[in-house]
Amino acid sequence: MRAMVRGGTSVRGARRTLVGVSESSSEPVRPGRAVGVRDVAALAGVSRQTVSRVLNDHPDVAPETKARVVQAMHELGYRMNNAARALGTRRSRTLGVLASDALQYGPSRSIAAIEIAARAAGYWVSAAFADAGDDESVISAVEHLIAQGVEGIVVVAPHARTLRALDTLRVGVPVLTLHSAGRGPRGLSVDQGAGARLAVAALADTGHIRIAHLAGPADWLEAESRAEGYATELAHRGLEPALMLIGDWTARSGYEATGAVLAAGVTAVFAANDQMALGLLGGLHEAGVAVPEAISVVGFDDVPDAAFYWPQLTTVRQDFEELARRAVASLIGEADAAASGLAPVAPVLVPRRSVAPPPRRPESRPRRPAS
Repeated sequence: MRAMVRGGTSVRGARRTLVGVSESSSEPVRPGRAVGVRDVAALAGVSRQTVSRVLNDHPDVAPETKARVVQAMHELGYRMNNAARALGTRRSRTLGVLASDALQYGPSRSIAAIEIAARAAGYWVSAAFADAGDDESVISAVEHLIAQGVEGIVVVAPHARTLRALDTLRVGVPVLTLHSAGRGPRGLSVDQGAGARLAVAALADTGHIRIAHLAGPADWLEAESRAEGYATELAHRGLEPALMLIGDWTARSGYEATGAVLAAGVTAVFAANDQMALGLLGGLHEAGVAVPEAISVVGFDDVPDAAFYWPQLTTVRQDFEELARRAVASLIGEADAAASGLAPVAPVLVPRRSVAPPPRRPESRPRRPAS
């Protein structure tokens, strides 16, 4: 039996005779069996080739025909098989994600955002993880993704050594790096230097002149860019760096920096991420130092918990969703990718309650002349 939808017969009306028809159009669709292209074609009253054209966004399909096929897919609960689609189109519609450090907040948020942006564009994501300190691990991860036929790779590469390992490879598909502070010809990032300048400006505009920086690890490109932004904004205002400390992104390292911060006599600290700011807030509280009355603190990232620190943390927000959208658009060649290009995503300052004017110094009183 070959069923056709004629004249004004709707898909729903045709379903009464066609639902339950298998791919061979001779046996019922058994419960639990995956619905195939032939089932969709039979219900929509079109050929299998037409269904394939709809699945592959072919331009030569009439709008009403496409609508009928989409409705049939919806009614049958059809799920597209990516492997089968790849065989028919020689395209995997899959993007690779190579991550050399997925434990920190920024990289982990970016990986999740890439998957969401790719799925919205009709693409799948395949991830591979590598040890940033091992060139062979990075190379092996890239080769693993290439073997899966990915059409492009997003490298979440916060370390300079990961970029150096990539430079030794001939990948053969477009490659774009995130969290590399915009380094290299295909680097896309939130503008780290601009974000650091926003943080320092928030403190300086309130009257602080002795501002310390609790930086991230020296081998992280974004930590380097945030430290450069800190120094640049101070120089712009004619100020000198009051104190530079190196942390490791953890709250513990922020807590352990408390003693040096207090010994330096600074009135404000720009922490390179919110976790270190959290540790510093805890250390200052334990030392009996009030924030922001005695020392102001600004963080970076705007983690979801930052609004619930005590006090609520002033910080710099990174738009990881926009970063991922631009990355995916650039790799799959969408028209609007040309408009945004690889321009850095602008950060945003989020003012809260951890910043206040510096404490006033006691005014010196003139001595009374000796009688």
